[in-house]
Amino acid sequence: MPDENMTTNDPNYDNTTMDDSVRQDTGTTVSQVVAEERQPEQPYEHMTFANNDYTRVETYAKHLSQEDAHGRSYTPTAYPITDQHQTVRQPGMGPYGQAPAPRPPERKGPRTAAIALLAVVLLLVFGTGLFAGWQYGRTSTLPAQTTTEKKGLQSDNNGQVTIPSLTDNNIQTVREAVIASVQPAVVQITTDSGLGSGIVIDKRGYIVTNYHVVEKAKSLSVKFLDGSQKSATLVGTDATDDLAVLKITPTTSLTTANLGDSSTLKVGQEVLAIGNPLGNSNTVTQGIISALGRNVSEDSTATLPNTIQTDAPINPGNSGGALVDLTGKVIGMPTLVAINSEYNTPANGVGYAIPSNRVKFIAQQIINDGKVTHTGRAALNVTVQGINANVAQTNGLAVSQGVLVVQVTPGGSADKAGIQVNDVIVQVDGKAVTDASTLSDALLSKDVGQQVSLKIYRGNQQMTINVTLGELQAQNS
Repeated sequence: MPDENMTTNDPNYDNTTMDDSVRQDTGTTVSQVVAEERQPEQPYEHMTFANNDYTRVETYAKHLSQEDAHGRSYTPTAYPITDQHQTVRQPGMGPYGQAPAPRPPERKGPRTAAIALLAVVLLLVFGTGLFAGWQYGRTSTLPAQTTTEKKGLQSDNNGQVTIPSLTDNNIQTVREAVIASVQPAVVQITTDSGLGSGIVIDKRGYIVTNYHVVEKAKSLSVKFLDGSQKSATLVGTDATDDLAVLKITPTTSLTTANLGDSSTLKVGQEVLAIGNPLGNSNTVTQGIISALGRNVSEDSTATLPNTIQTDAPINPGNSGGALVDLTGKVIGMPTLVAINSEYNTPANGVGYAIPSNRVKFIAQQIINDGKVTHTGRAALNVTVQGINANVAQTNGLAVSQGVLVVQVTPGGSADKAGIQVNDVIVQVDGKAVTDASTLSDALLSKDVGQQVSLKIYRGNQQMTINVTLGELQAQNS
């Protein structure tokens, strides 16, 4: 598993924040980067790249000494931010799940203030119970339960409400019908460390949620709309996509959600978010689809591609719940909300959901095999380091902008194409690569087996190399 890039005094409590600027590498050699990969305190930026996923192993940061909502000290780490590719932080949670109190404003010059306006980060919307703090990091999960039945999802529409067609005069009636139809399929998931939401997607008792909701969980309990509760087991997880599947043993007929086709969504259409924010069960909020195709990074565990941005209010505890259209179809899973790092307060109306097509693709594999067997994501299979003038001078590079290849996966797509350690990638299919994030973004729309053209520098020689992308390996746990 990749190293985490967070620094904290409590190994069971991870609480990070962002700062306005990121220090640059000032002379770390390639050999040092490779040798120091397992030393998380060494200062360099080091990322593993694939189509829709890269891992931030370590990044330079300007550190601040702070305390979390429980008075425990921690050292936050800053991340670089780009417009289309944002990075998540996991802040501590205070009583009843509220975010820590905002820091008082500081006087800043024009440059600092301008940078601060761009410093929007993301928060996993996993409710942590009444007095629990955020938990972060990878641990072993509960034993996986598999099934040998390789079938499609089995739904049961008994008792579901008929949703009328939308007209100019019946919008409220339609909303009420949608809520009545979907709410019974949205459950509250309680673990020994917190709570979140989940969606019943199969009448045999399969429930899909976010991986970060059940991460580290030693016990799992599911509460339904009628107040009944069931213990649950973990079938399998996919940390790369932040998804997990649980199973209960149903004693009555279950209402299942109808997963819609997220590829048909349009910006501006109305949506409802159904979940359990801040421990408030069966909460519904309303908004629209604000944007499509947003690529956002949670942390070192996952980069979520093509997410749905919505202004429907999403809060801690909504994670794993349902984003629903006005036909009653689940079209996304709320997972992240944006946080203004300047004052540690929510950026109102900026939430992100995993598209339903991705949820369906991953969940079906976990139900059938207990794990993800095919990610469907293209991979370049290299590890790279962002460069600047100092890095270029230290390593004798011909250019000071791009990414330096520090590791090539043996037998991977880049290796087969002839990419070597010390190569500097400066373009992908004619698009400039200025840093690690732009390389990741350039690959997000590519498919497994698709050929891409890389412009690289090897020493002082400029070269163009065609690479046939492979498939990203699943991060099952």
